[in-house]
Amino acid sequence: MSRRAFITGILGPRLEPAEREFIVANRPWGFILFRRNIETPAQVASLIEQLREAVGDTDAPVLIDQEGGRVQRLRPPHWPLYPSGATFGRLYALDPALGMAAARLSAQLIADDLLTLGVTVDCLPLADVPVPGAADVIGDRAYGTDPVTVAAIARAVTEGLQAGGILPVLKHIPGHGRATADSHESLPVVATPRSELETVDFAAFRPLADLPMAMTAHVVFSAIDPAHPATTSATMIDEVIRAFIGFQGLLMSDDVSMNALAGSIAERTRAIFAAGCDVVLYCNGKLEEMHDVAGQTPVLSGKALERARAALAARKAPRPFDRAEARADLDALVARLGAAGV
Repeated sequence: MSRRAFITGILGPRLEPAEREFIVANRPWGFILFRRNIETPAQVASLIEQLREAVGDTDAPVLIDQEGGRVQRLRPPHWPLYPSGATFGRLYALDPALGMAAARLSAQLIADDLLTLGVTVDCLPLADVPVPGAADVIGDRAYGTDPVTVAAIARAVTEGLQAGGILPVLKHIPGHGRATADSHESLPVVATPRSELETVDFAAFRPLADLPMAMTAHVVFSAIDPAHPATTSATMIDEVIRAFIGFQGLLMSDDVSMNALAGSIAERTRAIFAAGCDVVLYCNGKLEEMHDVAGQTPVLSGKALERARAALAARKAPRPFDRAEARADLDALVARLGAAGV
């Protein structure tokens, strides 16, 4: 049966009857979990099973933002903490092989946590390149401050996730690192010349263009499209994301409910699809807004459906690994920073 081209969150740790009714009626392509949805491993696994049962697909993608550092939806006491992206960048500065090894190990450990619950997609890696004076919404989530470092570590993170049976989502394409505002709160406008963007910001994404899924940035790049953020800009999607970067996978919006976007939820949803995104992401879990998104969302078809199928088909079987040994190796690598006084 056909599915609609949106991913939705729900409000709490249990699927309420009205939410289930909505899912049955509107058949979203996937789901995303947040801290408000998480209590214990058994509860999360049960919730995921209920979401998939409601949509009638035991393989429906379930997403989460589990990066490490300050962006971790799964946290103690039930789940361990992981290093921030910047930690891998500091190790990379000591020795690139060390930085990539730590990033790969951390991502594979995260993947193991997720797979046990039934989560199949992690919104990771980041290829954002921060610059001095930018808002700290990216900050220490970034792997470095140059595109070569960022792309190399992002590739290692991707390899770790895939080794653990988890699909990656590349974000925030074509780059959020230069934004001087948090797009959760307001619309960032970047006035940097296109030539510099192509050399730095966009350049970090080009080596990762083969990833199966990517999430857009709610950022205006005024040298290219002064009127629209990348998420709702056909120019940015066609000329930059699809052409210059070369990304041909499934393109999802960042959260449609973020304050960077203008208009009603319904108007934002229409604008996202009109610009060329394949899938809309809705995170807040408010039932009225969920209906607004669904009401403007088409059934997955054509090129978007092909990309969605290809993305799910890219998921690999998890490789056997010794979790305790992997964690010990990761901790030993991170400890080198202290030994080096970094």
